[in-house]
Amino acid sequence: MVTKDMIRTVTVFAGCILLLAAGPLHAQEPVWKDLFNGKDLEGWSKLNGSAEFEVRDRTIVGISKLGTPNTFLATDQHYDDFILEFEFKVDDGLNSGVQFRSNSFADYQDGRVHGYQFEIDPSARAWTGGVYDEARRGWLYTLNANPEAKTAFKNEGWNNARIEAVGDRIRTWVNGVLCADLLDNTTRKGFIALQVHSIGNADLEGKTIAWKNIRILTANPHLYVLSGDASLQINAIPNSISDQEANDGWSLLWDGKTTEGWRGARLDHFPEKGWSIENGVLKVHKSEGAESAHGGDIVTEQEFQNFILKVDFKITHGANSGIKYFVDTGLNQGSGSSIGCEFQILDDNNHPDAQMGLNGNRTVGSLYDLIPATNDKHFQFSFFNTAMIVVQGNKVQHWLNHVKVVEYERNTQMWDTLVQHSKFKNWPNFGNSASGHILLQDHGDEVWFQNIKVKIIN
Repeated sequence: MVTKDMIRTVTVFAGCILLLAAGPLHAQEPVWKDLFNGKDLEGWSKLNGSAEFEVRDRTIVGISKLGTPNTFLATDQHYDDFILEFEFKVDDGLNSGVQFRSNSFADYQDGRVHGYQFEIDPSARAWTGGVYDEARRGWLYTLNANPEAKTAFKNEGWNNARIEAVGDRIRTWVNGVLCADLLDNTTRKGFIALQVHSIGNADLEGKTIAWKNIRILTANPHLYVLSGDASLQINAIPNSISDQEANDGWSLLWDGKTTEGWRGARLDHFPEKGWSIENGVLKVHKSEGAESAHGGDIVTEQEFQNFILKVDFKITHGANSGIKYFVDTGLNQGSGSSIGCEFQILDDNNHPDAQMGLNGNRTVGSLYDLIPATNDKHFQFSFFNTAMIVVQGNKVQHWLNHVKVVEYERNTQMWDTLVQHSKFKNWPNFGNSASGHILLQDHGDEVWFQNIKVKIIN
């Protein structure tokens, strides 16, 4: 039988549980700190350029100025893990951004500000919310990787922004829309800075970019990260596989340290000259510019049939190279490169091959000497670019920096006709093999490779 004492005991016990539960929840309410006092620029310092920043109606206003490099208004304090929120408004024609985990060192380009940047881009490109690595590695996350987010920014009036930099994961939001989802471990601490971008057009002088309601959360930010994932998470940590990538079936095709899994295209071992591994980068050395005449091409020991291949590459001035697939190393035992379909790597502006071939089919991203890449490439010279090759049966795609630039179908009459009008016409059954090796080309120019990953697909 249930007595009044028993009911009273249970009630008291339940009340204690509720009090205990309520205590930590109240204690864990986020503690935000205003970075801008609304009155003056106390706690901020101007760096690099000579554009002006003013305070107007509790708002920081940056004013564009002709003849000056990028100008930054940086916090005097540095931050590691945080959540940053702010509102911003930008005039048409300007480009801007908000730096985070950024630095200015006397021994780095004479104090030039460098580090992560939340992009503010009112142009038709619509990359607001992307992540750029200012004065260092270039674009890390463009909204080509998340096209759904391109409409988040509103060109008129104020926009809301959020940056989560917690551990190695960086995520950005614009007006509540998740824009970038990036993994990177290059820099873990630095200042926040507001950018007035340099301008080269006098018509843009005097235009403004404004920020207000700038606040930061540094106490236990991991407790307050938002849920959800972007359409694509980009892992920029060199030669690593993230948990998400592993779950999705990706694996490293090069481990970033050794030559395991690779050999010379005409050797049973890795070349003894012409290639080196330095700081997680696989480098082909500059020689005389000849095709496969120094260290020679390298290929995977394994052959592949249906796959997605990703390779980050960086070229030097005037360089030529390529990524080949469906390679048969038994063909072409003479001079030159092994035979296979090629994702062209080229300095289009400084190598004569870009003007050869037909309709630009030897430019970067093209299916070499067969199909030209589209012009919408967003190629970054002197920075790492991401090549992706997708092969599913006879259907093949080339992607460059998250933009599809080539698409074709092999083992068709149209394909065979295309081959007959190319330099590969004398190689029987070119491009129609069920499987083949993957090849990185030595064309006598210095080219860098990293983050070589593969996903086997059905």
